[in-house]
Amino acid sequence: MNDAALSLRLRLLILLLGPLVILSLALGYWRYTVARQTAETLFDRTLLATALAISRDVAVSEGDALQSSTLDLMRGASGGEIFYHVTGPGGIYITGYAYPPVVPRTGNTALPRTEYFKAVYRGEAVRVVRIVEDVAADALGASIVTVWQNMRDRDLLARQLALRAAGLLVVFLAVLALLVWFGVNIGLRPLLNLQEAIKARSPEDLSPIRRKVPPEVRGIVATLNQLFGRVELSMTAHQAFISDAAHQLRNPSAAVLSMAEAARDAGSDRERRRRAVDVVAAARATSRVAEQLLSLDRLRQEGLELHKETFDLGEVARAVCEPLAADALAAGLEFEFVMAEPAPGIRGDRVLVGESIKNLIENAREHGGPRLSSIRVEIARRDGLAEITVSNDGTALTPDDEAVIFSRFGQKSPGGGSGLGLAIVKSVAERHGGGLRVNRVANGASLTLSLTLED
Repeated sequence: MNDAALSLRLRLLILLLGPLVILSLALGYWRYTVARQTAETLFDRTLLATALAISRDVAVSEGDALQSSTLDLMRGASGGEIFYHVTGPGGIYITGYAYPPVVPRTGNTALPRTEYFKAVYRGEAVRVVRIVEDVAADALGASIVTVWQNMRDRDLLARQLALRAAGLLVVFLAVLALLVWFGVNIGLRPLLNLQEAIKARSPEDLSPIRRKVPPEVRGIVATLNQLFGRVELSMTAHQAFISDAAHQLRNPSAAVLSMAEAARDAGSDRERRRRAVDVVAAARATSRVAEQLLSLDRLRQEGLELHKETFDLGEVARAVCEPLAADALAAGLEFEFVMAEPAPGIRGDRVLVGESIKNLIENAREHGGPRLSSIRVEIARRDGLAEITVSNDGTALTPDDEAVIFSRFGQKSPGGGSGLGLAIVKSVAERHGGGLRVNRVANGASLTLSLTLED
């Protein structure tokens, strides 16, 4: 399962309980091993104690008489019934069961004083202890006492002890899991309360969250508050934009409608054709305003990535200037296009850059005033930037006018434009790592659009 699909509660439980379960399994295995080893040691000591007691009784009685304490020890021994076999010097049978388990061959002829081993007795595995003791001080011979016990009963008892320890470990782990579960739920309660508080909000409520939260969550809440603030600003700007757009489109749309009605009701064909020309001109102006509004809205969206490509700025500028130069010349204006060689190469949005150059030229024509007689477009490289400078000899502009003319719908003096052209140019420049400025000139107006050169 993908980590992202896991709930925080489940992830915490896995992180907390996972190592505990692994540790508990390792501890349980270790406890089981220790329990078996402990049981084996206790059983072996019981066998040895029994063997010593039998050896003592045989030596004291010089026969097969066992004391009652020895018999009680054999009957009360844990791990099941105890069997024994005693021989005297020369291997003479003294007492006990007639046939003891066979001693495994080791190749060593010397008899150890005390020896533990496993063997098979009557088809069953047994644990055996054998002790060898001198019968007399002059070492005339040795007495051998062999004591054994069934391994099945010993293993069953050892397994019960180990399982009892494992059961206690399982109960401890279950209790610990419940404590972790309740602890995680209590620890997550502030997050759940925060979730419910956010869920209860209306879509219009973008005010900051002012709820007390744990220190680990304060960063998330602060980020949410920042996001709410940006969304609120974006919604406010969007609503203002829609209101301004409706206002800007209402007058041109009404003018087109009025001119269309006038053309329809014209008394002669000549008058109708003249009215139709006015309708086409008004429709073009309305279309231009709509295009500029869409361009401005596109640039307003901070998350929108530009369609960046590497292109020749001179080629784009020339393609924009050719039709505009023809219109200017037809209107009796001089139009000059100057480009540095080689032409600057930039990386950005070709369409938006072309739109910006067009807006600069149309702004010069629209707001140049009655003294306007010439427009000059110059493409150059300066200080690591590509610069497009559009100058005219019409109405003067100074750097002090930037705050007004670069704002949306802003105009220094009433004109026929929408007041969006330079705002679009400034936004395009900023999105391309450049800027827009008004140059201080002696006559007319000069604006420079700067763009970052191709890397």
